[in-house]
Amino acid sequence: MTRRFGEFDEAARRTMQLLCVGEAMAELRQDAADFAVGFAGDSFNTAIYCSRVLNAPRAVGYLTRIGKDPLSDGFFRLAQAEGLNCETIGRDPERNIGIYAVQTDPAGERSFYYWRADSAARRLFQAEAEFEPLGQCKILYFSAISLAIMSEPVRGRFLSHVARLRHTHGIKVAFDSNYRPLLWADLKTAQAAIDQAWHLTDIALPSIDDEMALFGDVDEDAILARLRRCGCRQGALKRAAAGPFAVEDVAIALPRFAPAGQVLDSTAAGDSFNGAYLAGVILGADASTCLSWGHELARQVVAKRGAIVDVSLEGFVPSGAAVGG
Repeated sequence: MTRRFGEFDEAARRTMQLLCVGEAMAELRQDAADFAVGFAGDSFNTAIYCSRVLNAPRAVGYLTRIGKDPLSDGFFRLAQAEGLNCETIGRDPERNIGIYAVQTDPAGERSFYYWRADSAARRLFQAEAEFEPLGQCKILYFSAISLAIMSEPVRGRFLSHVARLRHTHGIKVAFDSNYRPLLWADLKTAQAAIDQAWHLTDIALPSIDDEMALFGDVDEDAILARLRRCGCRQGALKRAAAGPFAVEDVAIALPRFAPAGQVLDSTAAGDSFNGAYLAGVILGADASTCLSWGHELARQVVAKRGAIVDVSLEGFVPSGAAVGG
């Protein structure tokens, strides 16, 4: 049964519905001659947009590592203000939060410049105790970027923990193969890690371009067939302006996906889609509704500049319900 927005009983509120794992960074965005400072990161963007749609404080958690520097403090305040469960955000006394600068061309495409090699998030899961929060949620979300910032031994331990928690705790895994070649030693290493993740995935949220670049699939049918062979039975293949396609291996009636009125900035298009889609899953919506919510939120986000932008949730509220329950 689909829940009303923000409608969680006390037991549900004590359990994180979604825990996102990864790296958030300070974002420097050029505005005329000046720079504005914000915060973003693929998994962090997903956490925020899911939290906004759910409108249930602390239902979504974020697991990362930041420093004790002023930018880290600014990030932490934003995470709190967005209603995230911040108990899984660790502080590193020796390293700072990562930084990136972004430029956007007239078509909305982005160019990035990073200062993240020594970020605090690169030291995630150095101690065994840091894996414990992974078992405190119903859905665990991470991306290929989350995996790429881990050393190979840590990545192996992380995926082993994920595999065990699926069996011992019944946790569902959501994964996005957000492929950034510069973060990986080589294509073969990326393929091996991402293929392993797909074999652990319950809710697949890939983009068609990433999968083609990674595995050489010739079309979306080849991608869907491979994902289903990996065991993925739920999710969305994101196809940009064409709209998403259901990963489910049963017939899903696809809604009409309205095109974006304008594309000023494609930053966080896929991340916001993931957030709204996962909110739909958490609220018990059907596959078609989850796809519609994801597409609609992404359509709003690309019409504005920045990763974390103001969006309207009016269209997401079921008839007779109100945000906040």
